[in-house]
Amino acid sequence: MTQASILSVQKRHGWTAPAGAVLIAILMAIGGWQLGHGLYIKAKAQLAQMLLDSAWNESLRTGTPHKAWAWADAWPVARLSVPRLEISEIVLSNASGEALAFGPGQMSATDPSGKGLRAIAGHRDTHFAFLKDLQVGDEITLTTLDGGKATYSVTGTQIVDAATTNLDPTAENSLVLVTCYPFDAVARGSLRYLVVTKQVIS
Repeated sequence: MTQASILSVQKRHGWTAPAGAVLIAILMAIGGWQLGHGLYIKAKAQLAQMLLDSAWNESLRTGTPHKAWAWADAWPVARLSVPRLEISEIVLSNASGEALAFGPGQMSATDPSGKGLRAIAGHRDTHFAFLKDLQVGDEITLTTLDGGKATYSVTGTQIVDAATTNLDPTAENSLVLVTCYPFDAVARGSLRYLVVTKQVIS
């Protein structure tokens, strides 16, 4: 390599180094923000479940619903447990965007009589991340505010398009758990991952 070509490379590096450093700094900042945001979401979800646990216990004690904080738009209505995965989640009274930030929520498709379908939704990256680990035959226990307890057995999973699929609230003695799909997607689309179960009648 000639001296002229060496000087040319050095000069080019001198011009591009600051731009490269700025690009690296921007990428690091974006990565740091995404990591921080993800950790914040998970921390908020965990803290919320602690507060919801307290509200749930108070609701059981008094027999009336209690909100975890005064401005909440939902309150605990059930506890969902998966013994094999050591999962225990407080289920909220609705599945609005605000409610789902703090815990899984009961969907409007749920049969109010409690004899038909129970449908519960949760975020794929926090409370319902475990759905991908459920297997056919796994048992799920749902304890309701009135002290009732039902056990469901996983019968399968489905991937559906929320834009064209409706849940049937009259599906007898069934529990469906719903979350967004794919689990590792960055943006939320219309696909939903359903865990389908049937109540175990003893």
